[in-house]
Amino acid sequence: MPRRQGLISRFGAALLLATAVGGCGGEAASPTTVRVLVRDINIREEGVDCAGTGAYTFFHNRAPFRVLDGAGETLTDGRLPPGKAVRTFEEDLEVERIPTYCEFAVPVSVPARSGYQLVVDDQPAIPLTADSGALVAVVPS
Repeated sequence: MPRRQGLISRFGAALLLATAVGGCGGEAASPTTVRVLVRDINIREEGVDCAGTGAYTFFHNRAPFRVLDGAGETLTDGRLPPGKAVRTFEEDLEVERIPTYCEFAVPVSVPARSGYQLVVDDQPAIPLTADSGALVAVVPS
């Protein structure tokens, strides 16, 4: 009997977790990725962790974010991971440090909506565009 109670307890805990993750609205949420390219044109090595610079310092590891629908209702929230430095153009400059942008990629689950917005660190909302299964923004646009 103790083994059966353990199974029932684990099943109950899994069911509770699934209900909490799914939200109270009963809407099906689909996994996607929010991708933001911060065009700060900073000199870095390609692929290193980065954060936005200049006017975009609010884009950084652990910055709070919210994904909103077109009407401004919060669909999900969390903290940004570190960004990754990506090259600004394809030409090989034959040096280690090159002009880069800082790209953030955040996995989220959101219900289907006609529009989405991203708010980072309580800054003005940035429109997100659906592209190849991701929600994408380029800053500045």
